[in-house]
Amino acid sequence: MTHATPFTLPVWVAAAARAALEALLQAEGQAPTAATPRGSSEDQPLELLEPPGVERVPVEAAAALGDGQALGMARCDPGDGLDLTRGLLVWVRASWWEPPQQGAEPSQRLLLEAGEGLGVLAGSRELCLSAYARRLLEVNLLPLLPAGRGLRLQLVFPRGRELAGRTSNEAFGVVDGLALIGTQAVVQSSAAPDRLEQCLETLRQWPHSPHPRDLVLVIGENGLDLAPRLGLPAGLLLKAGNWLGPLIVAAAEAGVERLLLFGYHGKLIKLAGGIFHTHHHLADGRAEVLTALAALEGMGGPELQRLFQAPTVEAALAELHELDGALAARIEARLALAIETRSQAYLARYGRFPTRIGAALFDRARQLRVAGPCGQELLEAFRHDLG
Repeated sequence: MTHATPFTLPVWVAAAARAALEALLQAEGQAPTAATPRGSSEDQPLELLEPPGVERVPVEAAAALGDGQALGMARCDPGDGLDLTRGLLVWVRASWWEPPQQGAEPSQRLLLEAGEGLGVLAGSRELCLSAYARRLLEVNLLPLLPAGRGLRLQLVFPRGRELAGRTSNEAFGVVDGLALIGTQAVVQSSAAPDRLEQCLETLRQWPHSPHPRDLVLVIGENGLDLAPRLGLPAGLLLKAGNWLGPLIVAAAEAGVERLLLFGYHGKLIKLAGGIFHTHHHLADGRAEVLTALAALEGMGGPELQRLFQAPTVEAALAELHELDGALAARIEARLALAIETRSQAYLARYGRFPTRIGAALFDRARQLRVAGPCGQELLEAFRHDLG
C-alpha cells in the first residue's frame, strides 16, 4: 500500500540506515528505549529538514549480522507520479569504525561508502550524493552514536545499476548506479501536470516572498543541488522541471523583474530553438540548434557534419573544444545569448512586461559553463547582493 507521503530516495536511505544502527546498538545492549526490534518493520522517526519536522518512515526489516555489523532495508515509495525508484529496495550495512583522530568533528564520525548500484563520480570514484542526503544522515544518526565511535555505512541499491541506464546520470559524469541527489524530503515530479500546477501556485504567492522581483527557475534535480553551491540564495530557487514556457509567463505576471534560467546545457539548448516544453517525448531539436549556431559562427564542411552526428550535446561540445577552443567558446556564448533572446521573445507574445531573462548553463561535471550577458549580470547580483 502506498505510504501517505511520497518521500524522496534520501529519506528511504536514512530510514534504512537508522534501522541498521538501532539493530547494531541493540546487539550490544545499547539500544535506545524506542529501538526497533531486530527483524521488525516498524517505522523510523526521521527529522526531514526540508521541510523541517519529524515523520515516521516505514522500513522493511533490520537485523544484526554479527561481527559488529547490521543490515537495514527499506523499499522506496515515491508516490503516484512517474518515478523509476518506485519499489526500489534499499540496503544499508552498518558497522563500527574508529575516527582518524579523537575530538573529530561530528560529521567526520560518519563514513559513507558506495556499494552495488550506487552512482559514483567517474573521475574520483566518490559517492555521488547531495548535501541534503548527507545532512539527513548526520542529523538522524550522529546523536545515537556512542562516544568515541564512528559509523561506517555501505549503501546498496540492488537494481541501481540497471535503473541508472534509464536516466541521464552518465551525462553528468555519474557511473555504476543511481545518484543520491534529492534536495528535499517530498517528491516533486518535474514532468507531471500536477507539478506545473504546484509551480504556478508558488508563483501566485511570489509577490509575498522576501525578494518578490527576483527568481531563479532551476531545471532538474541536479540544478537544484548545484545552485546553492554556486552561491545562489535558496529563497530564490524554484524547480521548474520541463514546463518552462508557462512558468516564464507566470513569473512575469507575478511581478518578477529579474528572472534567471539555470540548467544543464543539454536541456536549456532547446529554448534556443524555440522549444519551451523540454521533455524529450514532446520535442528535441538539440542537434539542429547546435549545428545552426555553429554554422552562424562560420563552421562548415565535415566538421559541421560530425557536430550534427554527435550522440549528445556534451559530446559535441567536447569535440568542439578539442577542435578549436576559441570557436567552441564563441558558440557557447552564442547559445546562451540565443536562449535569452528567444525567451524574451516568447514572453513578449503574452504581453508587455518589465521582466529581464538571463540564462546560466552548467555541464555534466557540474561546473558553470557559460552565461548570457543578462545571465552573468543576474548571477553576480543574486550571489553578491542577495547571497
